Amino acid sequence: MSQDFVNSTGIIVFGHGSSVESANEAVRMVARSMAARGGYTLVETAFLEFGQPDLDGAVNSLVRRSAKRVVVVPYFLTLGKHLKQDLPRLAEVARAAHPGLTIEVTPPLDGHPAMVEALLGRAQEALADVIEDASARRAG
Repeated sequence: MSQDFVNSTGIIVFGHGSSVESANEAVRMVARSMAARGGYTLVETAFLEFGQPDLDGAVNSLVRRSAKRVVVVPYFLTLGKHLKQDLPRLAEVARAAHPGLTIEVTPPLDGHPAMVEALLGRAQEALADVIEDASARRAG
């Protein structure tokens, strides 16, 4: 893949959004980490509701920064109503507002091999805490 193609592709991490701003900031932090680790320069976060910017605002920002293509990565675990109905409608509105801009939407996180690793990691952390607590009780 050519570097010019990568440099002209914007990525939007699309989350649900929350009235709890720290939850929205957590999504922004994941997007920043993804951009840094992937070496991507055109990355934005967008939210379905509650958070800012919305999808249209994020697409506009990327277009102003010379994106020719946009990939929307849903920060959702499974395919539900928001990804089956809301996101396709919002993506279509953005396409209509930006003729010539390619906008693609990836599948949700469900099914990605890293999800199993994340679940295993959380379970192992919890089990390690249980083992530590039991060892401390026996020693005490």
